[in-house]
Amino acid sequence: MPQSSEYTRRIAGLCLLAGKIMIENGAETYRVEDTMTRIARAYGLPRSHSFVTPTGIIFTIEGAEGEGADSFTSLSRITNRATDLQKVMEVNAISRRIGAGELSADDAYRLLKETESGGKGYPAWLKTAAAAVASGCFLIMFGGSWNDFVPAMAAGGAGYLALICASGRIAIKLFAEFVASFAVGLLACLFVLAGWGRELDSIVIGSVMPLVPGVLITNAVRDLMAGHFVSGLSKGAEALLTAFAIGAGIAIVLALRGGVAL
Repeated sequence: MPQSSEYTRRIAGLCLLAGKIMIENGAETYRVEDTMTRIARAYGLPRSHSFVTPTGIIFTIEGAEGEGADSFTSLSRITNRATDLQKVMEVNAISRRIGAGELSADDAYRLLKETESGGKGYPAWLKTAAAAVASGCFLIMFGGSWNDFVPAMAAGGAGYLALICASGRIAIKLFAEFVASFAVGLLACLFVLAGWGRELDSIVIGSVMPLVPGVLITNAVRDLMAGHFVSGLSKGAEALLTAFAIGAGIAIVLALRGGVAL
């Protein structure tokens, strides 16, 4: 049975919304493309193609041969990227319900819009507390002293809080990472100078770990292994630049400390 142009547009918009939510919240490229294809197939449109990058999604639904249905192509621009695997999980759950025939297109679209407009993950205070605890644990894992556990927690928590604040005020993400790492290095130096910490290197290493783009690096490798070279290389480049920004912030603090000591 041929599908109308309006129906094709609706399903394409539904698929694009699902893909947009996933790519904006840290999903792998191959998972995004597979989810969009499965949704289109579940609604009777098996001839779909997608091209997903970290900055945009191109999605096409071809009309069935011999049935006179129209093809439709659309582009969705991706401007904001974060890591919220809870939203990725919710989209996957909606996709499975669509595949099982439990949701109409309108209901699925409504649920996806609710997921998209949902809260921005965990509150800032909880993220900061988790970063602080993680910083202390990383310090011990990397062979640091228990005497530096609290200074590492304080520096790591303050650095992550600086990242959250800077991200809301600075449009360029790398500058926010730079500010956060600078804050970590500065606090670590102050703690050591005040006698509250002993090993500066251990405190700095433990405190910057919550800033490291671990999910981004993992997704870059997985995309490359899956053959998505454009997405893999772009995510790898973003991870490299983020690591450079973190290193630059720490390096400037250590250079200033060395100059003051001289």
